[in-house]
Amino acid sequence: MVACVAPVWALLQPRDYLNSYLLIFMIVAAVIGVFVANPACNLEAFVGFNVDGQYLFPILFVTIACGAVSGFHSLVSSGTASKQIKNEKNMLPVSFGAMLMESMLAIIALIAVASFGKGEAAAQGLTTQPQIFAGAIANFLTVIGLPHDLVYTLINLAISAFALTSLDSVARVGRLSFQEFFVDDDTDTEHMSPFLKVVTNKYFATALTLVLSYLLAKVGYAEIWPLFGSANQLLSVLALVACAVFLKKTKRQGVMLWLPMFFMMAVTYTALSMTIYKLGTTLFTVGLSLGSTLQLIFAVLLLLLGVIVAVQGVHKLTEKAA
Repeated sequence: MVACVAPVWALLQPRDYLNSYLLIFMIVAAVIGVFVANPACNLEAFVGFNVDGQYLFPILFVTIACGAVSGFHSLVSSGTASKQIKNEKNMLPVSFGAMLMESMLAIIALIAVASFGKGEAAAQGLTTQPQIFAGAIANFLTVIGLPHDLVYTLINLAISAFALTSLDSVARVGRLSFQEFFVDDDTDTEHMSPFLKVVTNKYFATALTLVLSYLLAKVGYAEIWPLFGSANQLLSVLALVACAVFLKKTKRQGVMLWLPMFFMMAVTYTALSMTIYKLGTTLFTVGLSLGSTLQLIFAVLLLLLGVIVAVQGVHKLTEKAA
């Protein structure tokens, strides 16, 4: 709540700065651990496109998420990162460099998970994703004599700090997006209706954003991941569409964005449709909880809004110049 309404320089910026050292330490430690331990890959062999009811397409492409392409970052760059950059020229190394680092972190996470045999992580008392990652890196670094418990604790600390900064940012961007939904460029902010004053109030927008997030979280991490991944990748579709349209309108080359744009459309629309089908089937058989009902509502809205924006964007891309 505080991070959503306080100025960026008061909390987000200093905490992001301090936590960046923890994150860099974690990545450096993980890379060193991978090289010194040279772990074997113990993942089960690929056996087909349908594993335990999950299809390789599109689940693979909404699970890796930020490590491959991230719409969330396109929002964060406009809502928070831009307020922390001194010079616009610094945006390229910061944004592109961040995505390269995140891609590397995704690869390290895959190696960490693959280092455990079937049931091995659970046998060590590692049940959650952060615990498994931290446990793997701690196992790697024991090769050079570092205490397992110390490394495990520090890596968990870095992951927790990273999650907190991400939650702060996404909550703030959610609040800003909700407010901007009701305001146009020509809106007279001095003479708004009582309704607009309420929905654009930063405290009301923050409270609504956080309450809905809490209710969604009540259904469990594993359940909301497909929806989260799909929503994140859908934002990347919208970002690619917006950039492609911008480049066309400014008479610059933008064809290189078309292939990833259409591919991500296929990924996100398929993932959302599968989520809607699964939740809809559950609704008519056993009923849904409050969190699952919200999931279904958001999935339908995301799919509809995504299709509308995509159709409008493609129309703009294919129409002849005036």
